[in-house]
Amino acid sequence: MSHHIVEARDLSFVYPGGHEALSGVNFRITHGEAVAIIGPNGAGKSTLLMHLNGYLLPARGEVRIGDIPVTRQSAPQIRRAVGMVFQDPDDQLFMPTVIEDVAFGPLNYGLAPAEAEALALAALERVGMTRLRNQPPYTLSAGEKRGVAIATVLAMSPDVLVMDEPSTNLDPRGRRRLIELLKSFEHTRIIATHDLELVVEVCPRVLLIDNGTVVAQGSTRELLNNEELMLQHGLERPHSLRHHHPH
Repeated sequence: MSHHIVEARDLSFVYPGGHEALSGVNFRITHGEAVAIIGPNGAGKSTLLMHLNGYLLPARGEVRIGDIPVTRQSAPQIRRAVGMVFQDPDDQLFMPTVIEDVAFGPLNYGLAPAEAEALALAALERVGMTRLRNQPPYTLSAGEKRGVAIATVLAMSPDVLVMDEPSTNLDPRGRRRLIELLKSFEHTRIIATHDLELVVEVCPRVLLIDNGTVVAQGSTRELLNNEELMLQHGLERPHSLRHHHPH
């Protein structure tokens, strides 16, 4: 299974009550790419992310990870390949200590405790949070929680990292650490965010979503430099690009 290719074909989703949150979404993301999903509030970004590992299932069309369609049956297998970091780390941290949180996934998949702990420690080291291993998660700062939430996903050795608004609530130092961390990963990365400066630094390619549809996709610099397109969809050209000629 080439887990690394993430593809949506005519993906549509309707919430109970009739709101069509996604309509005819098509894209293909290949191994090792870092792709940002941008758009105004309510555009469908989070709904789209929740289809990538089977938290939500399409009303029409399909999502494929490698050659496997995401279905209720394949979801457990897909979740091993696609790690999701939620917008609020508190949704991911629920054990008494950090190390127990990070080891939870591997233990859940049946690894021996010593093996799960080794994976957890390696993941904490990767995000620079080993010193927090015995802390209760509720005592951590926003940046530390974010790092630990990422470690809980890394401990599962996914091929694809999916993140929803990863820089929310981070101070400048925490945000800088996050950006450097994201740049260092070789995973396929799919990041939904309003932080367009982060996008410029981390993601060479962008999907712009509005009203549940992909309205544009392509090179980050080209797309974000298109002032008219950005304003049309409730976004602004990032400050860093204003000082660079698009060509």
